[in-house]
Amino acid sequence: MGLRLRLVVPLVVSVAIVSTLFAAYQVRTEQRHLRADLQHRAEVLAESLQETIEYNLENHSYGNLRHIVNRFGHREHLMGTAVYDDGGRLLAASPELEKLLPEWPRAAQKAVEEGSGQGQFSEAERTPLYIYAVPLTAPDGGAAGTLVLVHNAAYISAEIRQLWSDELLRALVQTFFIAVIAVLIIRWTFTAPIARISSWVRSLRTGDVFAPPPPASNGLMEPLAHEVTHLAKSLGAARAAAEEEARLREAGASLWTAERLRVGIRGKLANSPLFVVSNREPYEHMRNQNSIQVVVPASGLVTALEPILIACDGTWIALGSGDADREVVDARDCLRVPPEHPQYTLRRVWLTPEEFQGYYLGFANEGLWPLCHIAHTRPIFRPEDWNHYRLANHKFAEAALEEMAGIESPLLLLQDYHFALLPRLIKEQRPDARVAIFWHIPWPNPEAFRICPWQRDLLEGLLGADLIGFHVQAHCNNFLETVDRALEALTEWDRFSVNRQGHLTLVRPFPISVAGPEAIPAAEQSDRDADRRYVLKEIGFEVPFLGVGVDRVDYTKGILERFRAVEHFFEEYSAYRGQFSFVQIAAPSRTGIQRYHDLLEEVEAEAARINGKFQSNHWRPIVLRRRHHGHAEINRFYRAADLCLVTSLHDGMNLVAKEFVAARDDDQGVLILSDFTGAARELPDALIVNPYDVAQVAAAIAAALEMPTEQRASRMRHMRQVVKENNVYRWAGNLLTALADIRVEKAEGVGA
Repeated sequence: MGLRLRLVVPLVVSVAIVSTLFAAYQVRTEQRHLRADLQHRAEVLAESLQETIEYNLENHSYGNLRHIVNRFGHREHLMGTAVYDDGGRLLAASPELEKLLPEWPRAAQKAVEEGSGQGQFSEAERTPLYIYAVPLTAPDGGAAGTLVLVHNAAYISAEIRQLWSDELLRALVQTFFIAVIAVLIIRWTFTAPIARISSWVRSLRTGDVFAPPPPASNGLMEPLAHEVTHLAKSLGAARAAAEEEARLREAGASLWTAERLRVGIRGKLANSPLFVVSNREPYEHMRNQNSIQVVVPASGLVTALEPILIACDGTWIALGSGDADREVVDARDCLRVPPEHPQYTLRRVWLTPEEFQGYYLGFANEGLWPLCHIAHTRPIFRPEDWNHYRLANHKFAEAALEEMAGIESPLLLLQDYHFALLPRLIKEQRPDARVAIFWHIPWPNPEAFRICPWQRDLLEGLLGADLIGFHVQAHCNNFLETVDRALEALTEWDRFSVNRQGHLTLVRPFPISVAGPEAIPAAEQSDRDADRRYVLKEIGFEVPFLGVGVDRVDYTKGILERFRAVEHFFEEYSAYRGQFSFVQIAAPSRTGIQRYHDLLEEVEAEAARINGKFQSNHWRPIVLRRRHHGHAEINRFYRAADLCLVTSLHDGMNLVAKEFVAARDDDQGVLILSDFTGAARELPDALIVNPYDVAQVAAAIAAALEMPTEQRASRMRHMRQVVKENNVYRWAGNLLTALADIRVEKAEGVGA
């Protein structure tokens, strides 16, 4: 209440003062208008009588003069008329004026002196008057006398008093309503949000369970609410992490969490910063009309590595891809992130459109991607793409070396097939650096890899690393066999390492994962019935059974084969027509590459063909959703579905399978999983299929729909436990622990 009074009282006083001043101005203006109107009417009447009075005065017709002045004594506000000779003697006057004007008025005297009409406001017997006089001219041009008109000006005072009353009443009403509105606005804008935030912070301080405060809906309180929300999230996360750690210590468990990863790796790094290089950046800045918006790309990599970078004040080096990225960096192309609480550095590297086309779309995704995936798409190798790939790797190497300057024995973690040359480029300049690269896609057999014209360059670049990580042991074996055949190097199979020219490279499997079932935000959780209602509303019709697939539109994901398996399912199990629909969430990807552009059209055409074969008025067998979906929306589809189809033709791991498992907190749903994914090695409780065998996949769909509830629950519980224990934090912890344990010789003068 005190805050409202302190805000409202000055406002009310200010409004009252301004309203009063404005009222005074209005009254004064109106008074001027009324007086001017009276003066004008007096002038007009005097001019109309002047000639007649002069004529009668010249002829000494005093009887006519008295008749005229008597006739003009009863008009509106006109009290009377008087005629004086040039000496001021009264010749004729209305009866009302004989007592009121015993002497020659000053206005009449002045009119004779000036030779023009003169007016004056005066008062007689407490009556406000307006006296207007005009000189009367004799035939010889001399002064013959004056004509005087006397108006009662009391009506002006009466109207002014009424106007004052009206204006003051209006000011009072305005002040009252403004005060009421101000109280309401202050309550909605200030006091209520502040009270909610204060109560929320009090709950946070006392350790009570609390919900996030409603977001501020106005620009005044939004910055405070934004900062307090982030503060609460940080404190809540710290408290939850502490409670989780305490629970784990009590239970003797070994579950990896973001907090455990942060604390454990910080001890391993011994205060040394971590440097990460990836093609995709953790934060993009995009222009949104007249403002710049921060966008967090969907990436499990950010989830896993950001806690470590925060813990050690590290640096993330990535390609600047946002259209406003250049506007927010400093002179060194750096900025501090996360935006709400900066704790580590993001260094951006710039490529020209031609360089990006050749490095990323060309060599990386038209060459290495199909080369490493056995998906029967011919890789394309162009010399100009290779040159851009080499140039991009050199640019990233320069940026990494600049950031690592002055750091003794830095740790560098490189991500994926975009940077095969980078380990060697770094090691040549910084042999004291500990360098690891994680290859997120499969590694093919030696016969397949030797197709690449620059296989030796790629292998020598990779062997500059101290540690190379793959998802599964089979990919490690393929890599070692490829090195054994292509290069003169000592392959130590017992240690799974390569010794080339005195440099030892360890090759290890580190199966990547998702954050885990317990990491799904509360805001993204809901009951399955609500999710199912949402999904059915989205697809536009009701069905008892639902299947879901979530993929980028990529030829390695087996989307076309999956659709044909669904077609075969409806042919063999016709009772499910109208009872089961398959929803394919298909995010367009790399559409600048012709193969991907054509595939998108093939996927749409195949879905339309199958729908045309089976659909009815109120049902479609395949619902194709060709757009990007957020995590929260995808989780609703996961929880609503009876089964999830993951039928990749070749995949290093495939995190969709693990995301589906993590989302199923009801222990229901069946995962149908391709045998050609790394995830199939970790999730044997899924229904494992050959994605090329459409009959087998169709039978798996039928088995999933008819599986007993308890069997579904048992399988899902086992898979959820695997994902929970082998989460993305364990992946990052194991990978970085292995890198931190590597010992390298520090060359003299290095790191200066």
